[in-house]
Amino acid sequence: MASNEQPSSSDPKGDIEAIEDVTTKERIEDTSGKDKAAEFLQNANQNVVLSAEDNARVLRKIDLTILPIMLAVYFLQQLDKSTLSYASVFGLVKDAHLGGQDYSWLGSIVYVAQLVMQPVIAFFLVKLPTGKFAAAMVLCWGIVLSCMSVAKNFKGLLATRFFLGCFEASVAPTFIAITQMWWRRSEQTNRNASWYAMNGVTNMVGSLLAWGLGHIHSTALHSYQIIFLACGLLTVVFSIVVFLFMPDSPVEAKFLNDHDKLLAVERLRDNQMGVVSTEWKWEHVTESLLDLKTWFWFSLIFSISIPSGGITTFGPLIINSFGFDSFKTILLNIPFGAVQIIATMGGAALATYTKRKGPVLALLCIPPIIGCVILLCIPHAKAHKGPLLVGYYLISVYPGISPLIYSWSSQNTAGETKKKTTTAVLFIGQSAGNIIGPHLYTTTEAPEYRRGLLSNLVLFIALIILVILTTLYLMLLNKKHAKRRVAVGKSAVVIDKSMMNVQERAVHDAIDENEASESKAFDDETDLKNEDFIFVY
Repeated sequence: MASNEQPSSSDPKGDIEAIEDVTTKERIEDTSGKDKAAEFLQNANQNVVLSAEDNARVLRKIDLTILPIMLAVYFLQQLDKSTLSYASVFGLVKDAHLGGQDYSWLGSIVYVAQLVMQPVIAFFLVKLPTGKFAAAMVLCWGIVLSCMSVAKNFKGLLATRFFLGCFEASVAPTFIAITQMWWRRSEQTNRNASWYAMNGVTNMVGSLLAWGLGHIHSTALHSYQIIFLACGLLTVVFSIVVFLFMPDSPVEAKFLNDHDKLLAVERLRDNQMGVVSTEWKWEHVTESLLDLKTWFWFSLIFSISIPSGGITTFGPLIINSFGFDSFKTILLNIPFGAVQIIATMGGAALATYTKRKGPVLALLCIPPIIGCVILLCIPHAKAHKGPLLVGYYLISVYPGISPLIYSWSSQNTAGETKKKTTTAVLFIGQSAGNIIGPHLYTTTEAPEYRRGLLSNLVLFIALIILVILTTLYLMLLNKKHAKRRVAVGKSAVVIDKSMMNVQERAVHDAIDENEASESKAFDDETDLKNEDFIFVY
């Protein structure tokens, strides 16, 4: 997609061999309605030579600056969200006089808030600076969690949990947007998995933290109040780090010099997805809502979020039903986190290696299916602790599914407003599933929790069917784009360099040295309108 134009002698990078041959010179007469990257390249008005060495150097800077902040924020978000489940084993249910569906609603209300907030967040992510927006949201939810320590009844807990959900609703959509604007499609799956894998780290470190805080004896505060206050204040402090060090886009990144900013933008050309635009386009909204792909993503994430919502809220209580005391229940949640990390990172690595999301998603559904069958068939009693724990840990493979759905959706969507709208629909589906999930488990059904586990089994099977249908539809879209390219005089076959690793790019560029530059990469075109867009399945 990029030409093989040689750099001028005045170019400071001209003496570097362009092993990864991506040499372009953008001359755009009108950048109105286009991506910020188009204006940035026009103003630079110079050749951009991206060698393999430069690419590795810039990528390393991005990974070492952006990714650690994302990892820490997502860890805190999941930790703060999980404080309810930790508090449940330290007397919160009894002290707050929670009965019937009260505890389930405390789990669900966060996702009610997230569902309501998604359209607003989608708009803000287009119109507001991404880094500053993220910092503000982290600060607000940290303050709200700290306030949970003074809530003494169901109404107080419900109100604080609702506002916690409002502010936490921004995290995953923001991170998907950040991943799209900083990394190539071939790099995005592992980065999405990295920050999502902090769920597993939270289950491990958070369980130890809750175990330690639970041993603090205070005449003024209950153990669960200490947990709420400590986690909330930690989040408030870290929001300052986000504000200072999270850039709004590659164009504004202070940790990159002017030349490296050009390289960071050029790296993303083959994505055909743009970088960032602050213009809200209603035609993108319409296309997203009418795009069948959008509803496949919705259905996939909805189907996995129902089991996720239930197990996240009731996981410690399920372990407790095996016959363990409160402290052992917390500690036995640690292997659950380890399995989550392995499944999330392993699934992402396999999907990156095979360049296929569908088969890996189907594969990740199999262990939870086996785990559900084990927990449904074996009585929940002390005599069966070993097999029951094995079943529970097999179910804990399910977190590897969600980040692959995030990546699958984000890598198949282009156009700034369409990306944000599609992500909003995706997280509305996730929120709806998480609302329903806890209500399929009730404390009155302890210790078997049969209804919840049976519904989870059905949904994991449904996921496999949805993955197959989604894959077939994406293949159909690629065929339609190939016909459109032929109709406008282009080659039917387009090599998707955005999914290539460095070695594959070097081989491809050595063979095809006369590949023409594409002008739509930063035109803020949607995936359906840009015939050069390649759908990945």
